Amino acid sequence: MAIVTADDYRERLYRMRKNIYMGGELIGRDDPRLKPGVDLIADSFERVKDPNLKDTITAKSHLTGEEVHRLNHIHQSSEDLLKKQECTRLLCQQAGGCIQRCMGIDALNALSVVTKDCDDNFGTEYYPRFVEFMKYFQKNDLVGNCAQTDIKGDRSKRPFEQSDPDLYLRVIEKKKDGIVVRGCKAHNSNAPFSDEIVVVPTRLMTDEEADWSVAFSIPADTPGIKQVVRITTPRPRKHIHTKHFYGVADSTTIFDDVFVPWERVFLCGETYFASILAMLFATYHRHSYTGCKPAITDLIMGASALVADYNGVAEASHVKDKLSELIATAELVYAAGIAASVKSTEAASGTHIPNIIYTNVGRYHAGVSLYHEYETLADLAGGLPATLPMEDDFFSPETQPLLEKYMKRKDGISAENQHRLFRYLSDMLCSAHAGVAQVGGLHGGGSPVMEKIAIRNQYDIDSRKRLIKMHSGIKD
Repeated sequence: MAIVTADDYRERLYRMRKNIYMGGELIGRDDPRLKPGVDLIADSFERVKDPNLKDTITAKSHLTGEEVHRLNHIHQSSEDLLKKQECTRLLCQQAGGCIQRCMGIDALNALSVVTKDCDDNFGTEYYPRFVEFMKYFQKNDLVGNCAQTDIKGDRSKRPFEQSDPDLYLRVIEKKKDGIVVRGCKAHNSNAPFSDEIVVVPTRLMTDEEADWSVAFSIPADTPGIKQVVRITTPRPRKHIHTKHFYGVADSTTIFDDVFVPWERVFLCGETYFASILAMLFATYHRHSYTGCKPAITDLIMGASALVADYNGVAEASHVKDKLSELIATAELVYAAGIAASVKSTEAASGTHIPNIIYTNVGRYHAGVSLYHEYETLADLAGGLPATLPMEDDFFSPETQPLLEKYMKRKDGISAENQHRLFRYLSDMLCSAHAGVAQVGGLHGGGSPVMEKIAIRNQYDIDSRKRLIKMHSGIKD
């Protein structure tokens, strides 16, 4: 079985070359500040042993016949897409937020489609390279990061029009044994915890932009790669410890003349297929959001229901109405993902592509609803998550009995449990981590405007106009 343990994952991660910069300091992946994020990814390995996830968290590789982690699988059917969505929701529920590991496999699924189509059209040899790389990726149960979003510079200009051509990652040299790339990719959320950086284009490319039409995968510690990282985790606990762990490290990943061997290059100059790849990665990643975003709403809804209960207002009609809205949002987004899976299409490579319209409908509703969901939780919780005294004060001999006395709300709920809940809500609503999670929930995988563009471009509006002409008696 091509699945490693959490300890194996940590061990290989800690052996990697130091190339992470934070606050002007060069750090290793064993830096304690990275531990919450490392633990989060490690949990996805541990969950393979969870009996509640049996037949969901693993899949049979169509390439090797071995059992592989679901988050390293190339989807071969609608059932695969459904199980990936279910697995993502369950893992996010248990982790308490985004599990981050979906980005790499979403990019690899897109590459499995595009490399085959490009070979079929242009006689290139990308797909056999991809298949060999994918076997290696699955055999070693690797973690991938997708680096898609370029720095972009002047948004009114295309890549070839920028005064600095490196503002979109590009090929600067082709050699007999590989290519050399230069540029920078932003918002790489799990890059410090990843074995591989999978690079794909960020947008539609024109004929003038062959140098920017490149896709490849490279070890995350390859010479020339520098990860400049911002780490965000919930506030550390001193007394009120829980099993909850969570951490995000967003990397601005710089490619400073990085050499990529040809066997790891999956597009190089094919502008049409670079455009398709950019769209397809977004499609797969937005489909992942139809699993993870309902899980986030599950957490928000659970916190809203519990704090309403602890505050003694759970039976109020407006509270029930708010909880119903949260349930409707979670299940609408999840249902869109189900529809996208069931309505998937099979590519020439055998990979199944989720329906683009349903995928984007689900991701759109997740994005536009996000801040309203947090508003609902803040409304039901009241102001205490923002003004909760520091944890030490609840354990100081002078203030502890008074704080416990005045933390009490509903009879039968202990002061300790009230404190535990509001400490969690403070992290969930008012911490630096909460701010990052909210912005990421809005923009991750594409802002709502991008989903609207994708929906509009794919939808057959003309057929609906013809319906109205038919019912109106209009003849062209």
